[in-house]
Amino acid sequence: MTERDMSGGRMPVHPQTARFLELLAAWTAPPPGAREAAEPTIAEMRERIGAAFPVARRELARVRDTAVRGPGGPVPVRLYRPAPPERGPLPAVVYLHGGGWVLGGVDNVDAACRDLASAAGCVVLNVGYRLAPEHPFPAAVDDAWAVVASAAREPGRYGAAPGALAVAGDSAGGNIAAAVALLARDRGLPLAHQLLVYPVTDTAMDTPSWREYGTGYGLDAGTLARFMDLYRGGADPRDFRLAPLRAPDLAGAAPATVITAECDILRDEGEAYARRLAAAGVPVALRRYDGVVHSFFLLPEIFDAGAEAMEFAVRRLRSAFGDREREGEAVCGTTRTSG
Repeated sequence: MTERDMSGGRMPVHPQTARFLELLAAWTAPPPGAREAAEPTIAEMRERIGAAFPVARRELARVRDTAVRGPGGPVPVRLYRPAPPERGPLPAVVYLHGGGWVLGGVDNVDAACRDLASAAGCVVLNVGYRLAPEHPFPAAVDDAWAVVASAAREPGRYGAAPGALAVAGDSAGGNIAAAVALLARDRGLPLAHQLLVYPVTDTAMDTPSWREYGTGYGLDAGTLARFMDLYRGGADPRDFRLAPLRAPDLAGAAPATVITAECDILRDEGEAYARRLAAAGVPVALRRYDGVVHSFFLLPEIFDAGAEAMEFAVRRLRSAFGDREREGEAVCGTTRTSG
């Protein structure tokens, strides 16, 4: 694994990325003889993502579905525990899936949550928050907060250790995780860490990476703009729960790990958020993976960088849970790795 200064120029797409994009094009192509629709419906997209990229599931000591009382009704939660309950309480991570606030669910990140629980030695709570357009902002944030608050208030219910709670998420889930971390700060709930994987942090959609990687790299700018519009509704685009990058003050937020992909429209805003956290005195490590695209973190069977990023995330969480003093002394670390 090679590390370079973040100021370096653009790198070519990794061969694994090229293969993934071929697979993605085949997966999204209409059936032979069918007319190509101008734009798939939300229902069609949900059906497709539900069937995409089946992977082997790691066996764990306990996996069970439960629910947490939320403002809009029960919030589905899948709990993963890598060790039997008699082994005692474990740190806990509340994980928020991606999908543009419109697609996805607990099943789509089931494999990643199993891997995270096993490698980090923690309980993982995989949240099935409400989706737009049926449930626009701030429904997803409210559901995520309900689960975080429940895990903090009654850790014994989940076999979790008191005071050892983190939030994590990818893409739109990273957006929700960042928002929840700020809510936790404001509401006096200390978090051990926030793990943000190629997060949405702004509503502007005007960065160089949005322009450079807007089409042909898996996550298209037009699609995410459509999803953001469905999710935001009439909300103020400057609301920090929608655009954490626009929060007036990030001081006091939980220590953070931010992971980005070079060939991803969300790269620049994720890295800008990491820099703002660091400027506010928040311990943060930022790592960009070169030559790869959005979703690589969830696909270690396709991307070597996905496995490397998971290992990095696990090390950061273990440090946050196991050595608070050292984590608190960390300074902003920014590295760049080739995929």
